[in-house]
Parts: sequence; structure tokens; C-alpha cells
Amino acid sequence: MLHITDTVRIEDWEITEQFIRASGPGGQNVNKVSSAVELRFEADRSPSLSPPVKARLRRLAGRRWTKEGALVLQVDETRSQVRNREIARERLVALIRQALEKPRPRIATRPTLGSKRRRLAAKKERGEVKALRGKVDPD
Repeated sequence: MLHITDTVRIEDWEITEQFIRASGPGGQNVNKVSSAVELRFEADRSPSLSPPVKARLRRLAGRRWTKEGALVLQVDETRSQVRNREIARERLVALIRQALEKPRPRIATRPTLGSKRRRLAAKKERGEVKALRGKVDPD
């Protein structure tokens, strides 16, 4: 069981981990040991997350979200399989915590009269500068 907050917990059946060979430099170790971890969290089927949280998590996940509704995290930062597993779980917890935070609603504001006047004055001044760039008559 993975504890996210006091009220949100992820059950073991919701997470699957698969160990794969890491790419990149590492010599013979890279060819022998499956140290990279691919963590798969079945977010769409998770009973512990509400639909708004799932929607925010989907937006935060981006390309890591699959068509089946799973969140896939791949970690191959260290040579240690155990440490890569810990990093993947930490990233999942951080992502879910970020999705649990409700975004503050935007309060629509109107520009002040002074800012409107300044904007129009700047536009008029800029237009005059451009108008003066035209060809000069030799009259």
C-alpha cells in the first residue's frame, strides 16, 4: 500500500512494476542487469481517486498517460534496481499530490480607465511614428 495523504492510499493491485534493461552507458552491467523500472498505475480504475483528481492527473501526466487510462513512469537513473523503484514510487506520489491540489479559480478583472487611455495613447503614438516613415515628396 502506498500512502499519498492521510485520506488517499493506493492499493498494491493498482500498481504493477516491471524491470527492464536500462539504455545508455554502463558497460557490461547494462547488458546483464535489468535495473530500470517501469511503474504502471491503473489510475482510471482507481477507487481512491475522485473523477476531478483523475482529470487533473491525466493533464499533468501528458504522454505518460495511456489510452487504457494507466499512468506509466520509467526510471533508469541509477544502477540500483531498488533505488530506481523508490524513485518511481516517489514520482508517482508527487504527481498524485500535485493532482490533489484544487486550482484556485480565476477571478475575471477589468482594465482600469487609466490603463485603457495609456494603451490607446501608446497605439496612437506608435501609429504616428509609422506614418512618418513614408516616402518624402520633394515639393
